[in-house]
Amino acid sequence: MAIFGYPEVFLILLCIFLLCFLRIRTLKTSSAPTNWPVAGMLPALLQNSHRLHDYATEILSECGGTFKFKGPWFSNMDMIVTSDPANIHHIFSKNFSNYPKGPEFRKIFEIFGDGIFNADFELWELHRKTTLSLLNQAKFYSFLERTVWQKIETGLLPVLDHFSEQGTVVDFQDILQRFSFDNICQLLLDCDPGSLSVDLPYLPCEKAFSEVLEPLFHRHIVPGSIWKLQKWLKIGNEKKLTEACKAFDEFIYPLISSRGEGEREESLNTLTTFKKAYEQSNHISFSGDSRKFLRDSLLSLLIAGRDSSSTTLTWLFWSMSANPSVENKIRHEIETLFGDKKWRVFSVEESRKLVYLHAALCETLRLFPPIALEVKYSYKPDTLPSGHPLNPNTKVIVPFYSTGRMVSVWGKDCLEFRPERWISSEGRIKLVPSFKFPAFNVGPRTCLGKEMSFVQLKMLAAAIIYHFQVQVVEGHPVSFSNSYMLKPKHGLSVRLSRN
Repeated sequence: MAIFGYPEVFLILLCIFLLCFLRIRTLKTSSAPTNWPVAGMLPALLQNSHRLHDYATEILSECGGTFKFKGPWFSNMDMIVTSDPANIHHIFSKNFSNYPKGPEFRKIFEIFGDGIFNADFELWELHRKTTLSLLNQAKFYSFLERTVWQKIETGLLPVLDHFSEQGTVVDFQDILQRFSFDNICQLLLDCDPGSLSVDLPYLPCEKAFSEVLEPLFHRHIVPGSIWKLQKWLKIGNEKKLTEACKAFDEFIYPLISSRGEGEREESLNTLTTFKKAYEQSNHISFSGDSRKFLRDSLLSLLIAGRDSSSTTLTWLFWSMSANPSVENKIRHEIETLFGDKKWRVFSVEESRKLVYLHAALCETLRLFPPIALEVKYSYKPDTLPSGHPLNPNTKVIVPFYSTGRMVSVWGKDCLEFRPERWISSEGRIKLVPSFKFPAFNVGPRTCLGKEMSFVQLKMLAAAIIYHFQVQVVEGHPVSFSNSYMLKPKHGLSVRLSRN
């Protein structure tokens, strides 16, 4: 095997030596990494591997929002990192066609196959059109409303009641992930896996969504030869990825088969819709048959539905615990919506009256965007508005996390959790350009389910805040996991009490 030869061994040994040297080096005051001979800037990246998101933010703040990372010799790891809104607007909107996901991206995210996350050009247009047809169904929002409230009342509230009565510490992130998984499966596939119950059952597919994120992130910070060797040997992060892929297949393929005869009339007919799209697209080259296309399409939608909303709500409740006045204002707004009446479900239209809650969610998404970064590759030579030239096939990392924490973008109070920044003098939500607030992506690739996400988030947050006090356990460690999804590494340990 030529995947891992003497040059790679030498590189690893050199990095170990340089890491040791860096630990005793105290004179350096700048965050910018040193560009070492042979090893490039990789040693600094490895040294800060436990805090990559914040490290990137520090570097970008010092460098005016754009930085050129130099990888080890012959590693193909050179890249441009930018959080500059002008560059983001250029890459994602003005010159969109020059920045596809590209073949390298597809190699790294091969687990998603022909799903929308990997799609470019005609395949992306197919996914976009098909997903929009689902969201634009006349019955969609009534079906969404009914599905979410049913799961809240029959699943979430009883489980939270149980842990409240027990007085035990529970991982709130895990509860929210289970709710989101069951809910998105019910919404898209008309089935409830039942992961949210008082005994917190282990479901391989539900847990696989968490297991898959770190290995994919790992592929970006090590030379390709290393992760490819791990994949061949089935060890380390690549073993996790293989096992996660198996869990996805064992969950999704039987559902595709069992619904081959058709779906219930009151469902969204997701499988039927995507199957028709596949059959009518003979001009597009797919990587497999219709079952593989359905599997890839569903996997992308499931991971978006499970992780984005649960991660946002986890950070919302953590932020409220550090800012009690915010929680009090949200609770007052919810009580005002109901007047003197007791709790009741509210409609999609009524959810729009929860302006302060919407602002708190926007502030959470600014500081803790679920998708921490986006990866692009330049197709043709280009020059960014910042003046940085790009050769063809240059890798561009856009850390959305950093954009939300730049003084140059959000002001000196950018690290403060302040929902008021989102509310206009007329009491409405301010419209902020997506290249400044890229939590839902930017330009043509803006998340198609943005409006749906806010509706679900407000329903879920309002139900929890109205019924329970969620107290984060004192001293609970909060740090980020190294993954594309900006999750708390240690979950969120809380105690619950009924209001």
